[in-house]
Amino acid sequence: MGALIWLASYPKSGNTWMRIFLLNLLRDRDEPLDINRMGAMSPTDSSRGWYEPFARAPLEELTMAELAKLRPQGHRRISELRPDPILVKTHNFFGSWKGVPLHTASLTSGAIYIVRNPLDVVLSTQHHFGVPDIEGAIGFIANEGAGTKLTGEQVPEFYRSWSGHVRSWTERPSPKILVVRYEDLVSAPEKEFGRVVRFLGIPADAAKIARAIRFASFDQLKKQESERGFIEKPDKAERFFREGKSGGWQDRLSPDQVARIVADHREQMARFNYIPDGY
Repeated sequence: MGALIWLASYPKSGNTWMRIFLLNLLRDRDEPLDINRMGAMSPTDSSRGWYEPFARAPLEELTMAELAKLRPQGHRRISELRPDPILVKTHNFFGSWKGVPLHTASLTSGAIYIVRNPLDVVLSTQHHFGVPDIEGAIGFIANEGAGTKLTGEQVPEFYRSWSGHVRSWTERPSPKILVVRYEDLVSAPEKEFGRVVRFLGIPADAAKIARAIRFASFDQLKKQESERGFIEKPDKAERFFREGKSGGWQDRLSPDQVARIVADHREQMARFNYIPDGY
């Protein structure tokens, strides 16, 4: 049974990029990983298939409390995939739902948490969730009840607001949780992805890390999505891999919109040096 290593983030903060980097590093091949094979190697905790075998009835017929109680059993099923550590994608906040932890501690060996400037997150949120406009996206990332519903493919995810999500994973420092900023991954990939590799104890030299970074580049990911599609792309999104940059908000958000986001998230933005000059 493999211990679970959570790859955690608020949506559109670099989680998939991190997974693809790590999988390219671990598989150690001379060609990039097919992005549509990623789920088999690094599962997501929201896939309903992990939980259905333990349900007394179709998931749609369960109460929310009954659905919550399936989570530890689903996590154990993921841990039984193989004996070595398993990288598991999660967008859930760090805490409990209906009295049941969203991440089962007894099966967990650690976590990597990726935080991204909400000024950029709000732009990607609009496209990812099909929110009609920026104003709606600003409201979405400020909503403490934000999340998703049960669908034919997934169980509900529970985000809280951007601030609530970030606080839940980072307010209590732990040697088992490595926190990385998306912006640092963009500006200093060798250094920051190297930190991740060392945290996980993966034996890899600088050349292998550089190759995995190259295979996970946004040009490579956009090329694959264009040629083959991407099975993890939400139906409402035109495409999954858009820009992979930081700072795009400076050309897209008005001063009033920036001020609203800062007002909504000032405490956590200050912790990660995200408040622009003048705000």
